[in-house]
Amino acid sequence: MYEIACDVAVVGGGPAGLAAAVAAKKEGAGEVLIIERDSALGGILQQCIHPGFGLTYYNEELTGPEYAGRFEEEAEKEGVKALLNSMVLEVDAQRSQVLCVNAQYGMTTVKAGAVVLAMGCRERTRANIMIPGTRPAGVYTAGTAQRLINRQNEIVGRTMVILGSGDIGMIMARRMTLEGAKVVAVVEIMDYLAGLTRNKVQCLDDFGIPLKLSHTVTRIQGNERVEGVWIAAVDGQKVPIPGTEEYIPCDTLLLSVGLIPENELTRAAKIEMSPVTNGPEVNQFMETSAPAVFACGNVVHVNDLVDNVTVESMKAGASAARYAAGNLPAAGSTASVKAGENVRYTCPQRIVTGAGDEKVTLYFRVLQPEKDVVIRAVSKGHVLAKRKAVRVNPGEMEHLAVNPAEIADGDITVEVVKEA
Repeated sequence: MYEIACDVAVVGGGPAGLAAAVAAKKEGAGEVLIIERDSALGGILQQCIHPGFGLTYYNEELTGPEYAGRFEEEAEKEGVKALLNSMVLEVDAQRSQVLCVNAQYGMTTVKAGAVVLAMGCRERTRANIMIPGTRPAGVYTAGTAQRLINRQNEIVGRTMVILGSGDIGMIMARRMTLEGAKVVAVVEIMDYLAGLTRNKVQCLDDFGIPLKLSHTVTRIQGNERVEGVWIAAVDGQKVPIPGTEEYIPCDTLLLSVGLIPENELTRAAKIEMSPVTNGPEVNQFMETSAPAVFACGNVVHVNDLVDNVTVESMKAGASAARYAAGNLPAAGSTASVKAGENVRYTCPQRIVTGAGDEKVTLYFRVLQPEKDVVIRAVSKGHVLAKRKAVRVNPGEMEHLAVNPAEIADGDITVEVVKEA
């Protein structure tokens, strides 16, 4: 079996993996290796040809390939190595090594001082949401349709309905309209937008594409090819309301119904998982329950902006480099970060106290849209940090920075409450 030794091994060469690898190098790691199953680095950014990336990290508006290209150039400059066309089969958390199969070397073991998991996520499919009806051609996930049109120059349909108001669904509504297709409607089962408000404005409103909230697709019709879909309004329990069904003729249905973190490797490594995010639980160093294994990006929790992925991933990469060199602060007592009022989850889920007073940014999503609220983190009645927000929405990530030196023994609760 072929063997490779390095200081930090990064599983995944998308935006998270690239940022983690660059940060590890800048932190002083000797050999940093990215293991990527594709033939090129960049991940999902390769097919995201629309602008909107880098607004906070670079203070510029870039396309996905441009954003990835900057990190690829930086990775090359820093001396990061890449093992492409390599499928990772196992992460051995106890031995801090990765088993993969490589097109050139066959079965390969990568022995590392620390491992960073950056596998990203995949889309939910029709099977995940169980839409009744026949199984004709013309049903795609939005990401698959995006890859076909942007990278393979294949148009997927001419008249379509999009189920789900996630960001990629709205972006594809605009993309297909620009290609001359007719997007009849974007249908969302929730009573609020699932993606960023800016994407609704730029991709739906600007092109006159209707958004139907509190609606869902109840049935697909067609044999060889999609002929149409039935949609209906839903009640408070998301159950279709009888008598509200409407038939929409179309030849394509795009699904933008959520993302699933790619954590088969993580679960197999017996790493503690969050039942809410379906990603590994991490502390402020992005370290998982397995020492020497760190995680970042959408494999931890699904982000709305690649800029947020970059910041979190750079923390993971730098921490992995420090761990490999024996310089990561020793674990003291640990405070759990809990989701309080109108908060769905938090990341990180744990904060190691006694590891310095560098502020820790807590990322979280709310459960329901709300206006004029106060976001705060509380520990044993003591308010660690708070700020006001004009509005919050589940489709947009929120954050709050706390000082770990101020944390009392016990848990931290992040909550979003109405302004007094």
